[in-house]
Amino acid sequence: QVQLVESGGGLVQAGGSLRLTCVASGRTFSSHVMGWFRQAPGKEREFVAAISRSGGNTNYADSVKGRFTISRDNNKNTVSLQMNSLKPEDTAVYSCAADRRLSGPVRTTIFDYDYWGQGTQVTVSS
Repeated sequence: QVQLVESGGGLVQAGGSLRLTCVASGRTFSSHVMGWFRQAPGKEREFVAAISRSGGNTNYADSVKGRFTISRDNNKNTVSLQMNSLKPEDTAVYSCAADRRLSGPVRTTIFDYDYWGQGTQVTVSS
Protein backbone atom coordinates (compact mmCIF):
# COMPACT_ATOMS: atom_id res chain seq x y z
CA GLN A 1 0.00 0.00 0.00
CA VAL A 2 1.25 3.45 -0.93
CA GLN A 3 -0.18 6.63 0.52
CA LEU A 4 0.26 9.86 -1.40
CA VAL A 5 -0.10 13.46 -0.27
CA GLU A 6 0.13 16.41 -2.67
CA SER A 7 0.96 20.02 -1.92
CA GLY A 8 1.87 23.19 -3.75
CA GLY A 9 -1.37 24.14 -5.45
CA GLY A 10 -2.78 27.64 -5.41
CA LEU A 11 -3.91 30.64 -7.42
CA VAL A 12 -1.59 32.07 -10.04
CA GLN A 13 -1.91 34.46 -12.95
CA ALA A 14 -1.60 33.26 -16.51
CA GLY A 15 2.04 32.99 -17.48
CA GLY A 16 3.08 32.20 -13.94
CA SER A 17 4.57 29.08 -12.39
CA LEU A 18 3.76 26.60 -9.66
CA ARG A 19 5.56 23.54 -8.33
CA LEU A 20 3.52 20.61 -7.06
CA THR A 21 5.05 17.99 -4.79
CA CYS A 22 3.74 14.56 -3.85
CA VAL A 23 5.15 12.70 -0.86
CA ALA A 24 4.75 8.92 -0.73
CA SER A 25 4.75 6.63 2.26
CA GLY A 26 6.36 3.22 2.34
CA ARG A 27 9.63 1.62 1.36
CA THR A 28 8.78 0.72 -2.23
CA PHE A 29 8.53 4.19 -3.77
CA SER A 30 11.44 3.64 -6.15
CA SER A 31 9.70 0.53 -7.50
CA HIS A 32 6.68 2.43 -8.77
CA VAL A 33 6.07 4.41 -11.91
CA MET A 34 4.55 7.72 -10.80
CA GLY A 35 2.13 9.96 -12.62
CA TRP A 36 0.29 13.26 -12.39
CA PHE A 37 -3.30 13.61 -13.54
CA ARG A 38 -5.77 16.47 -13.44
CA GLN A 39 -9.51 16.96 -13.46
CA ALA A 40 -11.21 20.20 -14.39
CA PRO A 41 -14.82 20.91 -13.37
CA GLY A 42 -17.24 18.98 -15.53
CA LYS A 43 -14.47 17.09 -17.29
CA GLU A 44 -12.93 13.65 -17.13
CA ARG A 45 -9.70 13.10 -15.28
CA GLU A 46 -6.80 13.30 -17.73
CA PHE A 47 -3.16 12.31 -17.89
CA VAL A 48 -0.58 15.05 -17.43
CA ALA A 49 2.83 13.43 -16.98
CA ALA A 50 4.52 10.25 -15.78
CA ILE A 51 8.02 9.20 -14.82
CA SER A 52 9.79 5.87 -14.73
CA ARG A 53 11.10 4.22 -11.58
CA SER A 54 14.64 5.51 -12.04
CA GLY A 55 13.52 8.89 -13.35
CA GLY A 56 15.24 8.33 -16.66
CA ASN A 57 12.09 8.21 -18.78
CA THR A 58 9.23 10.66 -18.81
CA ASN A 59 5.99 11.04 -20.74
CA TYR A 60 3.83 14.14 -21.14
CA ALA A 61 0.43 15.02 -22.47
CA ASP A 62 0.70 17.11 -25.64
CA SER A 63 -1.09 19.98 -23.92
CA VAL A 64 1.72 20.43 -21.35
CA LYS A 65 4.85 19.48 -23.33
CA GLY A 66 7.51 22.14 -23.11
CA ARG A 67 5.79 23.81 -20.13
CA PHE A 68 5.65 21.14 -17.41
CA THR A 69 8.47 19.00 -16.04
CA ILE A 70 8.05 15.90 -13.89
CA SER A 71 10.86 14.74 -11.62
CA ARG A 72 11.37 12.43 -8.67
CA ASP A 73 13.70 11.99 -5.73
CA ASN A 74 13.75 8.37 -4.63
CA ASN A 75 15.76 9.23 -1.52
CA LYS A 76 12.99 11.53 -0.32
CA ASN A 77 10.02 9.55 -1.69
CA THR A 78 8.82 12.55 -3.66
CA VAL A 79 7.61 13.27 -7.16
CA SER A 80 7.25 16.84 -8.36
CA LEU A 81 5.58 18.68 -11.21
CA GLN A 82 7.10 22.01 -12.21
CA MET A 83 4.50 23.98 -14.13
CA ASN A 84 5.60 27.02 -16.13
CA SER A 85 3.77 29.33 -18.54
CA LEU A 86 0.48 28.39 -16.94
CA LYS A 87 -2.75 28.97 -18.85
CA PRO A 88 -6.33 29.32 -17.62
CA GLU A 89 -7.09 25.95 -19.19
CA ASP A 90 -4.61 24.36 -16.78
CA THR A 91 -7.05 25.05 -13.96
CA ALA A 92 -7.92 21.73 -12.32
CA VAL A 93 -7.43 19.50 -9.31
CA TYR A 94 -4.05 17.82 -9.75
CA SER A 95 -3.46 14.36 -8.28
CA CYS A 96 -0.42 12.18 -8.14
CA ALA A 97 -0.73 8.44 -8.60
CA ALA A 98 1.37 5.30 -8.34
CA ASP A 99 1.34 2.24 -10.57
CA ARG A 100 1.46 -0.79 -8.25
CA ARG A 101 3.32 -2.94 -10.81
CA LEU A 102 7.00 -3.35 -10.01
CA SER A 103 8.08 -3.66 -13.63
CA GLY A 104 6.92 -2.59 -17.06
CA PRO A 105 6.74 0.65 -19.04
CA VAL A 106 5.52 4.11 -18.12
CA ARG A 107 1.77 4.08 -18.64
CA THR A 108 -0.55 7.02 -19.25
CA THR A 109 -4.12 5.97 -18.53
CA ILE A 110 -5.93 6.33 -15.22
CA PHE A 111 -6.72 2.61 -15.25
CA ASP A 112 -3.03 1.77 -14.94
CA TYR A 113 -2.64 3.55 -11.60
CA ASP A 114 -3.72 2.06 -8.32
CA TYR A 115 -2.84 4.51 -5.58
CA TRP A 116 -4.04 8.11 -5.61
CA GLY A 117 -3.54 11.22 -3.55
CA GLN A 118 -6.39 13.49 -2.52
CA GLY A 119 -5.44 16.18 -5.02
CA THR A 120 -4.45 19.82 -4.87
CA GLN A 121 -6.29 22.70 -6.55
CA VAL A 122 -4.52 24.76 -9.20
CA THR A 123 -6.32 27.87 -10.42
CA VAL A 124 -4.92 30.03 -13.21
CA SER A 125 -6.52 33.42 -13.68
CA SER A 126 -6.52 35.25 -17.00
